[in-house]
Amino acid sequence: MQDSTPLAVGIDVGGTKTRLRALAGDDLVADHVRTSGGWRPHEPRAAAAWLTALVREALPPGAVPAAVAVGGHACETPRQCAGIRSALTGLLDVPALVVGDAELLVPAAGLDKGVGLVAGTGSVAVGRLPDGSPVQVGGWGAVLGDEGGAAGLVREAARCAWAAHDRGEQPDALALGLVAALGVPEVPGLGAALESATDVSAEWGRHAPVVFAAAAGGSSLARAVIAEAGRSLAALVARLADRGVFVDDVVVAGSTVLAQPALYDAFTASLADAVPSARPMPLWVPPVDGAVALARSLL
Repeated sequence: MQDSTPLAVGIDVGGTKTRLRALAGDDLVADHVRTSGGWRPHEPRAAAAWLTALVREALPPGAVPAAVAVGGHACETPRQCAGIRSALTGLLDVPALVVGDAELLVPAAGLDKGVGLVAGTGSVAVGRLPDGSPVQVGGWGAVLGDEGGAAGLVREAARCAWAAHDRGEQPDALALGLVAALGVPEVPGLGAALESATDVSAEWGRHAPVVFAAAAGGSSLARAVIAEAGRSLAALVARLADRGVFVDDVVVAGSTVLAQPALYDAFTASLADAVPSARPMPLWVPPVDGAVALARSLL
């Protein structure tokens, strides 16, 4: 006989992996990780079908969700998220909520309001206006934006290396590291190597450790790139504040900013100047906990 305790299901769909966690009260019923292959957030019916299949795959036989909340990578507008939510509600016949994945950070930290800031492969910041309307800034991809994310760091590092080359300077640790990582003989070859990427964010972003290694090795160029990345991340929070979002609490997550103290320190120093009232806090629990909290709010 199935337990009558309502089952809250939270799903964090990331750019590369997806995690589903289901709890009945305090009892963990499922904790499932898979790749995000097949996730198509710009096609609401396809996205809802993908999520429905995931729920059925991950839950044990006989377990039926009472509410489902999803944080979806590349779910960028309220209209887009609402379309997926409507389709998902129709398929599962339970209350559902769909938000962008960065919106999971604040509830994961146990907060009711604040800013969620992600700096992983890319970067984005989200918050809500006093009337509850969501606001997202940043997250424009590695070619045009994502400053402070791994791919953006590599892009800006290459620009600095090119500028130094144009000034007639000898390659420093940053330039030499990029040349070696991208497999080109000299600095002018960096452009063609970067432009040949088929998955720009992933292929550029995987070289970000070169920037931090060069900074640790004494490269003033690499240190300048990291400092500017920190200012760019702080600027996202300032932009939200200018739009009326509550920014006193800033929950920080992402594989780049939390793994690289130099970037986190650059961000917090810049944030103190840009938004003195903001309190940054790193998130050390999985964002899927925020999805579970949102699902529970639907019960």
